Amino acid sequence: MVTCLAKLQPEKEFVRDVLDNWNGGTTIGGSKISNLRFADDTTFIAASQEELVALLDILEQHSAAYDLGINYNNTKVMIVNREHDKHRAINCENEIRRRIQQARVAMTKLTKIWRDRNITKATKMSLVQSLVFSIFLYASETWTVRKADRARIDAFEMWTCRRMLRAPYTAHRTNVSTLDEVGSPKRLSSIVSTRILTFFGHIHRSDNMEKLVVQGHAPSGRHRGRPLHAGWIRRNSCWI
Repeated sequence: MVTCLAKLQPEKEFVRDVLDNWNGGTTIGGSKISNLRFADDTTFIAASQEELVALLDILEQHSAAYDLGINYNNTKVMIVNREHDKHRAINCENEIRRRIQQARVAMTKLTKIWRDRNITKATKMSLVQSLVFSIFLYASETWTVRKADRARIDAFEMWTCRRMLRAPYTAHRTNVSTLDEVGSPKRLSSIVSTRILTFFGHIHRSDNMEKLVVQGHAPSGRHRGRPLHAGWIRRNSCWI
């Protein structure tokens, strides 16, 4: 719908008209955030279900002026609250596990290459970095990596190197000797940490919405029970 509206009226002006008489949204760092836009996608932010319903009514009224309607099949609603369900939560641990599994599948599909003795170890390692590690590292700069996650990443890296060298676990080779043989210049977990810090530096040097969201504080009171996990900055400060 937004793409069609861009032909009739600039998207920015349309969103401004929709939000002109609406006071909803969330407050971060003293600034009100009511919408996020990327390319032709628009995300509206509401603090409650009632606010969301009121906003959709306003959006539908403005769309009707151009004989357009909301495509509810392509409209998604995401609820963010303080409840935690380990079976449904989409956190960094689950994302890291999923990426490791995808990279393992890619590594297994290249078994014929690892068995080929005519291919040098340097070439095989280049293939691992471009075809396997690239899958795992996708969007890794946005992760929050804990100590247990880092150990899991290191274990995945060693599994990859041993599989490439076709070295069984019964050989009782140390991790140091395996890394020396493949000539890996930098551990995979260190690459993740470098990406995280580079991404944070890019945000910190700018003055935009990303910096406000990462460094700003949302108004909230002290809740009962143990405190929640530290924020993205504090959790990733261990990499410095």
